[in-house]
Amino acid sequence: MSRIGKKPIIITDGVNVEINGNIILVKGPKGELKFQHHPKVKIVKNDKTILIEKSGSSKLANSLHGLTRCLVANMLEGVTKGYEKKLEIKGVGYRAALSGAKLTLTIGYSHPVEITAPEGITFQVQKNTITVSGIDKQKVGQIAAEIRSVRKPEPYKGKGIKYADEIIQRKAGKAAKSANA
Repeated sequence: MSRIGKKPIIITDGVNVEINGNIILVKGPKGELKFQHHPKVKIVKNDKTILIEKSGSSKLANSLHGLTRCLVANMLEGVTKGYEKKLEIKGVGYRAALSGAKLTLTIGYSHPVEITAPEGITFQVQKNTITVSGIDKQKVGQIAAEIRSVRKPEPYKGKGIKYADEIIQRKAGKAAKSANA
């Protein structure tokens, strides 16, 4: 039995949760999110808590139990606080610019790379830091990963786009030839 799946989810003030069959709708001050869960898992709403129950003891039901609980908890946190990921740009001449909902990256290619923000995601640019924010944790993480994949940090000089809390393991360059050889 999942230790995570057994924990109840507490509904904070200002959040409205509706359950219609396999669909759960969460509305909060920052917006609303919708999720369709698997039929092997049942979501039960009490006055101020949500419980996730599994039907049966199959391997699939066991794995979906904790997953569904985490996804619903992330939805509740997203509509109240929101999520954000920070990315840093390092390198001479590497920069990011924001025009409307488009992020333009100039990072050493012959052309600038443009990334359009999907619905519910906003970009902010300050000097060499890009902030991706929104209410859906999965979308925020996916867009941040797509921005990072445009120019991943390289291990010799550390140039590229990296997460703010990421540590790049540096490698030593070529060793100079010795004079005796």
